[in-house]
Amino acid sequence: MSRRNTARLFEQRKGHLEYRIKRDYVRNGIATIPCHVSDYSDVINPYSVKDYETLNADFYDYLKESAEVTPSECPLVLNLIGDCLSQEEKKTIEEIIRDDFAYDLGIVEMEDRRHARIFWFMVIGLILSGTVLWFTKSLTEVPRELLFIPFWFMGETLCDYIFLTGAELRRERRLAGRLASIKVIFSECYEAPNYTESEVDKLYSEIEEGMNETILEEK
Repeated sequence: MSRRNTARLFEQRKGHLEYRIKRDYVRNGIATIPCHVSDYSDVINPYSVKDYETLNADFYDYLKESAEVTPSECPLVLNLIGDCLSQEEKKTIEEIIRDDFAYDLGIVEMEDRRHARIFWFMVIGLILSGTVLWFTKSLTEVPRELLFIPFWFMGETLCDYIFLTGAELRRERRLAGRLASIKVIFSECYEAPNYTESEVDKLYSEIEEGMNETILEEK
């Protein structure tokens, strides 16, 4: 029997991410996340009290992980499937999902502003240290090497922000914005979504309306 290079076979194996996303989530530019619930506590943390509810941790993780694999330009729709929820519970679930992810968005925005301040501080510091290096060309090698330390540190920090940290923050902010704008629908059984153009337009209008309401509340 010939010797098989199984490691190479596994390395050459191709995934089907795009096919799976289109099959399971995306229809007509809208990403729908189906979620079966058998009890109110599947969504709302059973330890939270009335008027101070929070999301169940497992549900929160499922929703966020599912949203992460969908295209970043697609609005999100959450389809909660089950006949166990009262109208009051449905209303509470919609509010808590919106509020919890809006809170997460606020945390990401705060982190983004902090990194933006660091970015501009590093830009100014890099310019100043570069200027100092230019005007100290006549110094001996040892003292001038000490001046290179802050210059390279600030340059490295800037590169990290531009190509790594900054890109990750933008991805997290986009995801948090999508989750904070998620539309929640309820159904008794699962049916594959098939959005019409008018339904897509309506969803975008609702997202824009929600964003405008948030801006007015901040003012």
